[in-house]
Amino acid sequence: MTIDELAQRVGMTARNVRAHQSRGLLPAPKIRGRTGYYGPEHVARLELVRDLQSEGFNLESIRRVLERTAGTSVTDVLDFTRAVAEPFSDERPELIDVGELRARWGDQLTPKLAARAAELGFAKPIDDRHAEVLSPRLRRASEQLAELGVPLSTALDLIEKLRKHTEPVADAYVDLFVKHVWEPFQKAGEPEERWGEVREALDRLRPLAVESLAAMFAIVMTETVEKALERELLRASRG
Repeated sequence: MTIDELAQRVGMTARNVRAHQSRGLLPAPKIRGRTGYYGPEHVARLELVRDLQSEGFNLESIRRVLERTAGTSVTDVLDFTRAVAEPFSDERPELIDVGELRARWGDQLTPKLAARAAELGFAKPIDDRHAEVLSPRLRRASEQLAELGVPLSTALDLIEKLRKHTEPVADAYVDLFVKHVWEPFQKAGEPEERWGEVREALDRLRPLAVESLAAMFAIVMTETVEKALERELLRASRG
């Protein structure tokens, strides 16, 4: 591919391609005559740069990542990057009409509570008419709580507590992956054949993290309900 064909293939301008090349983000093309030609590895490299940018990496950080993975298949790096960015659930955000939320919650949906919901990562406004609910499951749970008479503010209190207590769990699993999988991988000099092992470890960690959290919550919830029931029955017997 020529530079114009490459730019069209990855959805960039030729000027951006040249800029990435000058920053060391893209290998030089093969020169034939006076024309440079690019191949699949260049496409994969530019896709990697684009994906890393979408994850919040600046160009200098991306350059350092690419330097550290020199000699490794860009496709392997790209696949691993996409695996890391992949959600830990098959749940997808849901676009809903703001009018539906107002109809559901009525006067409870104040601007202050809407801002709090966005801060908690529950829902964020898109425009004046639409909002994106990041977890339809949480939305359905809050609606069922409303049917039980639980106010929206209380439902958001619960979401805040859930987030507060699950963040350390997420940190623990990330630390586990870094210490026992990623760091040994780096110390081994990042041999190309081990990229697949790291990707497999990450794929196996996803369901383990979710399932173990759900399992432990079930145990703790059962114990807590039993204690609460025992306490209430004792209180009732004392009359």
